[in-house]
Amino acid sequence: MTKLALGTHPFLLGFEQLERLVERTAKSGNDGYPPYNIEQTSENSYRITLAVAGFAEDDLAITVEDNSLVIRGRQTDDSEGRVFLHRGIAARQFQRSFVLADGVDVGEAVMENGLLHVDLTRAVPDRIVQTINIRKG
Repeated sequence: MTKLALGTHPFLLGFEQLERLVERTAKSGNDGYPPYNIEQTSENSYRITLAVAGFAEDDLAITVEDNSLVIRGRQTDDSEGRVFLHRGIAARQFQRSFVLADGVDVGEAVMENGLLHVDLTRAVPDRIVQTINIRKG
């Protein structure tokens, strides 16, 4: 019995990109920082919340690149001239990527109490039944 890859199954026409998308998502190498939540706020909208305590709005960049929402954080090191007896809060940079489906749009982003909220909406396609006429050949 021959094993077929997901993108090459004969009943899945036009899904060739799905296998590459799954591989890209698996290779994203997310290390768990910063922690995040994804919630569905309505039937067609979502909210991603990242815990970004210590980051200012100017330290964060949000872009959409190749159907991916990319959130980057880079803090400036302001420890010059300071003596730490213990340094448990690291000023580390991060990059967190989320793959977006076709028709998902990124809305506004809001900082609130050390949390970055990014709202997403999914366009609802019109449900149309299409009849295909058969032409005599």
